[in-house]
Amino acid sequence: MTPGTDVGEVLALERELQTVECRRSSARVLALLAEDFVEIGASGSVWNVASTVESLRNEPIDEGIEVHNLTGRIIDDGYVLTQWDSVRGRRRARRTSLWRRTPIGWQLVHHQGTPLP
Repeated sequence: MTPGTDVGEVLALERELQTVECRRSSARVLALLAEDFVEIGASGSVWNVASTVESLRNEPIDEGIEVHNLTGRIIDDGYVLTQWDSVRGRRRARRTSLWRRTPIGWQLVHHQGTPLP
């Protein structure tokens, strides 16, 4: 893969992960999350793979997530960092995600959300 292709592929996966269709598919979410995945949410809660899958399975369907200002950059061989802003209802957050290339494809290793006013 070339650096631009890697970043583009990860940006597409980041966008996919925010869709209702993806979030409702436990199998797809499990394919995208690394075994050692950790999220520190905008609420301050800490999530792992199991709690994330469960949470996504039960989240409200009618509340889509808007993705704004999505960028990505390679930070090391096989690692891409994304940064973006989310809007969900009246809540806004600045987000970062760390993706790692694995033998089965790109997987999300770490995600952090910070509330915005």
